[in-house]
Amino acid sequence: MSETVPAGTTEKLALSGESGASIAAWRWLGGAVLIALAVVLPFTLSNYHVFQLTQVMIYAIAVLGLNILTGYNGQISLGHGGFFAAGAYTAAILMHRYGVPYWATLPPAALMCFVLGVLFGLPALRFEGPYLALVTLAMAVAMPQLLKYFDTWTGGQQGIRLAKPMPPIELGIDRDRWLYFLVFVVLLIAVRIAANLLNGRTGRAFVAIRDHPIAAAAMGINTARYKTLAFGTSTAFTGVAGALAAIVIGFVAPESFTLFLSLSFLVGSAVGGIATIGGAVVGGFFIEFVPNVANDISDAAPWAIYGMAMLLFMYVMPRGVVGTLGPWSTRHWLVRATQQFRAARDAKKM
Repeated sequence: MSETVPAGTTEKLALSGESGASIAAWRWLGGAVLIALAVVLPFTLSNYHVFQLTQVMIYAIAVLGLNILTGYNGQISLGHGGFFAAGAYTAAILMHRYGVPYWATLPPAALMCFVLGVLFGLPALRFEGPYLALVTLAMAVAMPQLLKYFDTWTGGQQGIRLAKPMPPIELGIDRDRWLYFLVFVVLLIAVRIAANLLNGRTGRAFVAIRDHPIAAAAMGINTARYKTLAFGTSTAFTGVAGALAAIVIGFVAPESFTLFLSLSFLVGSAVGGIATIGGAVVGGFFIEFVPNVANDISDAAPWAIYGMAMLLFMYVMPRGVVGTLGPWSTRHWLVRATQQFRAARDAKKM
């Protein structure tokens, strides 16, 4: 018995295949253009602006880690500034006390923060929503005090001053641009790792737990394991960002890792797109530049300007910049692909 294919099914499949390939091609092209622009850009800017862009990428890595936890797994964290500090001090202590090369401090910082995240995430499994946020808030509040207490290792109130790394002589670039490219390469690696993780089985488990934990457990997903893994992976990304901050700035102190840093990561995640990868970069720009712009606009009330900027972004783009513009651009390309397909079909009939 032969099956009848509904009219238009073949055309719809062809259309979806062509439009999907077109979108993927344009994404690859857009990514290549952005990478080329990022490579050329530091040679057209002053050292100070290169330093600012380096900070943007560091914040983007930290926000990317928070997006994995909050955006894809649904766990709210207000304590990532503490893990950022843990990564920074791990790198600083290894460089200052043991003479470890700066590039070799990144894996230990990631491992240290991964372990801390797993240990912190296990008791946090008992909490959900705002209660979990309050538990993670303890990490951000306690970390600066703990850093002052263990002054033998951390330098206490004075912190640790580091020598900034020098670039290879063969490259012929200065220190600021060398650090820019170092952070840029780490950002690309972090984005690739995050994309592979979130587009695979683990990422689907994260999203299933976020959307409906009871249904996910009924499907055989070990919710405790994946929640803990999400916490550890997220803090590992943030720890690497902290280590890079210590290398780039050349100084760590407890006052650099206040509660506002953790809140800034959450704000940057929401503004960029809390369940997106590209939104982390937008969030990095917001964290670095909006406070400075607010200070330039009003010395008397900069935080009022900062608050209005947050409200404006959330009102105009409630799903974040990338979360709002991404689906819109996809629909735009689908409409164009539909029009092209129909035009080609009509031309064949003539």
